[in-house]
Amino acid sequence: MDTKVSLGGLEMATPVATASGTFGYGTEYIGAVDYSKLGAVTAKGIRMEPWPGNPMPRHAEVPGGLVNAIGLQGSGVESFLKYTVPWYAQNVSVPMIANIWGGTVEEYAAVAARITEGCGGKVAALEMNVSCPNVKAGGHTFGQDPAILREVVAAVRAATSLPLFVKLAPNVPSIVPYVKACEEAGADALSITNTFPAMVIDVERRRPVIANVTGGLSGRGIHPAAVKLVYDAHRATKLPILAMGGVYTANDAIEFMLAGASAVAVGTALFSNPGVVAEVCDGIVDYCRRHSFPSVSALTGALAVE
Repeated sequence: MDTKVSLGGLEMATPVATASGTFGYGTEYIGAVDYSKLGAVTAKGIRMEPWPGNPMPRHAEVPGGLVNAIGLQGSGVESFLKYTVPWYAQNVSVPMIANIWGGTVEEYAAVAARITEGCGGKVAALEMNVSCPNVKAGGHTFGQDPAILREVVAAVRAATSLPLFVKLAPNVPSIVPYVKACEEAGADALSITNTFPAMVIDVERRRPVIANVTGGLSGRGIHPAAVKLVYDAHRATKLPILAMGGVYTANDAIEFMLAGASAVAVGTALFSNPGVVAEVCDGIVDYCRRHSFPSVSALTGALAVE
């Protein structure tokens, strides 16, 4: 079975990646995960300067998933380039996607340019997390205004020659205007979807469980909504899609691919079962054989809707 897929200029040996924020900087799972089943690893978010993240407690298990408010804790771009990238390249042969974020359009462009020039060809692609507050627009999120989204994607596109993915926010009335904005600004692919805004309350204490008060919901509970977002985006664009949101089994991944995704990312499921990436990859191959698909890539958009 041909398991190779192409994602906006990133060639992946399998259609399975890891989701940013759930796999550390890419080497923490050595010995626990079969990396040969992975087509790409997405590192946790990087901005120009080190960032402490939010205070504890910052995650809570809920039925069907996890609510987290880690707050994009990270080492900053210089530490990433000096320590993480060489260490990863020495120990792992799977392509790395660097997830980036910032507080201004200028910072997004600056971190993209710095990684591009400083990675020595060891970072395969960039993924923009646009679910971040724009400090120059009163904290309004980059990913919730198509005009601002177009501006920040265009700035990063001008700053890097690496394949550029944009990780879209789910909490919008329709994903289509945001898909179009990314397409017009020069994105190579889309990552769909980020976590859903959520909140958990300790009713005995009458206080939020998470110190940040609110967080983002990931896991099984968001999967059907994420599939719908992928389906809507696929119908609106020719850009390839890296789909994520509640992938716990091969069937979850196959749903995404039939809806229009070229590849899938596993996230929250890794915390309870690191072996899930191999199970998902093997299950996709088995499905293709049983249903006479000539390749894994033939699954993309193969949904029968009539």
